[in-house]
Amino acid sequence: MALRLHHLGRWCATHAKRVLALWLVVLVAAGAGALTFGHPMTNEISVPGSRFEAVLDDLQTEIPDAAGGFGTVVLHTDEGEFTPQQRRVIDKVFAEWMREPQVKTVIDPFDNQKTLDDSRRELVKSKKDIASGQKELDKAWRKISLGQGQVDYGEAWIDYFEENDPDSPMLAQIRTQVTQGKEDLRTGKADYAKGERKLASGRTQYAAGTHVADGAADTRFVTDDGYALTQIQFETNTNSVDPEVKEAIVEIGQQLADAGIDAQYSVEITQENKLVGPGEAVGLVIAAIVLMIALGSLVAAGLPIAGALLGVGVGLAGAMAATHFFDMHAMTPALALMLGLAVGIDYALFIVNRHRTQILDGREMTDSIAHAVGTAGSAVVVAGTTVAIALTALVVTPVPLLGQMGLVAAATVAVAVCVALTLTPALLHLVGTRVISKRTWAKHGYERPGVAPEGAEGVDADDVFGAGYVKGVTRRPALVVLLVIALCGIIALPTLSLRLGLPDGSSEPAESTAHKAYVQVDEHFGAGANGPVIAVATLDEAAKDDDAVLVRQSEVVRQLQNVGGVHAVIPFGVSDDRKTLAFQVVTDAGPADAETSETVRLLNASAGPIGKATHSQIGLTGQTVANIEISEQLGDALPPYLAIVIGLSLVLLTIVFRSVLVPLVATAGFLLSVAASFGAAVAVYQWGWLGSVLGVDTPGPMLSFMPIMLIGVLFGLAMDYQMFLVSGMKEAHAHGADARSAVRSGFTHGSKVVLAAALIMASVFAGFIFAHLTMIRPIGFALAVGVLVDALLVRMTLTPAVMHLLGESAWWMPRWLDRILPNLDVEGTALEQAEAKGEIGSEPEAAPAS
Repeated sequence: MALRLHHLGRWCATHAKRVLALWLVVLVAAGAGALTFGHPMTNEISVPGSRFEAVLDDLQTEIPDAAGGFGTVVLHTDEGEFTPQQRRVIDKVFAEWMREPQVKTVIDPFDNQKTLDDSRRELVKSKKDIASGQKELDKAWRKISLGQGQVDYGEAWIDYFEENDPDSPMLAQIRTQVTQGKEDLRTGKADYAKGERKLASGRTQYAAGTHVADGAADTRFVTDDGYALTQIQFETNTNSVDPEVKEAIVEIGQQLADAGIDAQYSVEITQENKLVGPGEAVGLVIAAIVLMIALGSLVAAGLPIAGALLGVGVGLAGAMAATHFFDMHAMTPALALMLGLAVGIDYALFIVNRHRTQILDGREMTDSIAHAVGTAGSAVVVAGTTVAIALTALVVTPVPLLGQMGLVAAATVAVAVCVALTLTPALLHLVGTRVISKRTWAKHGYERPGVAPEGAEGVDADDVFGAGYVKGVTRRPALVVLLVIALCGIIALPTLSLRLGLPDGSSEPAESTAHKAYVQVDEHFGAGANGPVIAVATLDEAAKDDDAVLVRQSEVVRQLQNVGGVHAVIPFGVSDDRKTLAFQVVTDAGPADAETSETVRLLNASAGPIGKATHSQIGLTGQTVANIEISEQLGDALPPYLAIVIGLSLVLLTIVFRSVLVPLVATAGFLLSVAASFGAAVAVYQWGWLGSVLGVDTPGPMLSFMPIMLIGVLFGLAMDYQMFLVSGMKEAHAHGADARSAVRSGFTHGSKVVLAAALIMASVFAGFIFAHLTMIRPIGFALAVGVLVDALLVRMTLTPAVMHLLGESAWWMPRWLDRILPNLDVEGTALEQAEAKGEIGSEPEAAPAS
């Protein structure tokens, strides 16, 4: 591989302008494709085969009016109650919202509150009517009893006259009166029975209405202190609504401010799908500063950044062009951008640093570029392949979004590798000796850049960088190992309380309208109103009429309200055939709280018994249920994915380092890095430590995608540092140094570039801590911490200490295994042999002018 890359590097250097032009053409073509074929991104998360999606599909089929996503708008007036003028403005805004495409309806809080108040007043009236009806029935019964007595009395007289005076004229009169009395009695009893049935039905309806009203608990849509809760229902889920529609809703709502009404919009309306924000730019600036310090030259620092930006541009433009064929989640390009920038800078840095070292040692310019690509480029290929494989493995998870994110990010990393191997040597040739500052040239004994005095030799500054540090680490290696493990263990402790979920309005910045809307709903309408659970009851037999529907609703409401953690249950939809009923279940806690997860678990566990008691089938859906179910599935997928990554790590490192113990040490170190990054992220985003500094206003569960994503990305990056540090140790050992001397020699050769690479990558990741897309923030933080822990504690401290303890046994490998494993020649041994034989070497060529 090293020989092939050497030839590639030489060709790119000697055809520099052609290579640069080709990459610019590719960038323009990709950009044109993105502009021509690109579609808006989405925030929709789909899990095929999930319970919540099956229930939602049934709901959309049976009760279309109840389906579709909701966005919340909280209105507030300082007047204490909304004035008539304000109500007119609100009605006007509602009407304009209704005319927007994809808006199904705007739920008027004032109408809702009136309906709720009227129903409660109707219940009071019904109670009085039932009492009045009972009195009428009692009065009718007394009349019936009196009539029965008169009939009995008349029949007694008939018996008397028939026996004693059958010819009496009074007998016919009495018979007529008794006959009429019996007829009146039959009519009265029939009317009484009818009234009794009506009263029983009234009692049943009253009881059902009471249960439904009790189920609503203290629910309000308009409060006494001037708040109103409005919901905009869309024709589809909120993640699939066009961004232009959401922007129009906010623009139309600006009329409210002119009327003295404050309007705050939930995250479902305000969520943006932009790629780049100020935080990412800050991270890039910090990376440039680190490069300047590490390389000491503005030109040298600009090369990795230029290559990384071009690679990310090609990768992201290609991904956006691909949205013509599939929907892309907003997090997908954000992750690709983050990784593409980080690895693009690092991979170019490795090659640039090797080239700088070589030309300071006196190598000819073009030959140095080719040799740098052949040696450092081999490590870049292995490292990039490792990252790409780890990301591609995300397709094994149950959530297609993760597979999409992994594939797009892997493609971006692949582009970064190609850019590093082709564009970097071309740029190095174009800048010539300017890749090193004049001061550095002079410091190494050169009278002018690229021209050393006769007999002088360059000094490799890397030979002394880190020598004191590695000497200290290997002086007491056992103590160092224990201290590093203890420190990583302490940082990882919060991982024991890790809780997964998806972000909601509470995770938005405190000054954002989404966060304000969330807080206002929590304070004035109840925490659970921010994300009610939707329960769907499919009856075994359809209700016969509307009265029967109310009774069946009351039965389900009463059962659901008995579940722990349920605050209110509100019916909100009935199918045309009266067989499917929909309910909003408002929990005591907010949608991201641990108590709500427990409530949803109880609701799922109670679905069977409730269905049996109400002669129906109960299903749960809604965003809150979806978040919990997705988090559970991702949590279940974590162990097998971790096993895949660890297995891949062991196999790949065994092939690269031709050792049994080195891969085990590397993998153990990777697990320490992952645990530490998890712990730090939990402490900040779940516990709220340093929340005021890092913009965490409302701590909550960790992003459910983060653990799997973090494992995949950190695995690849950890292998990068392992490659660039331990390969130097292996190379020194292969050239005859004893194992312990090789540890120190390899460390001093690779530590400077690994340190710079880690600081650069951590800077890029840290820039995403303040990203506009809140879902990406904990990932950026966890990756920044993971990179620093892996580079500084694991690779630059723990690894040399363990390697020193192992000594020669670190490089032991069974002969049979050595024979069957492929030889990747990452150290460039074949390249050195070819150079020694004169098969390849410098070609006469004038160095480019400074």
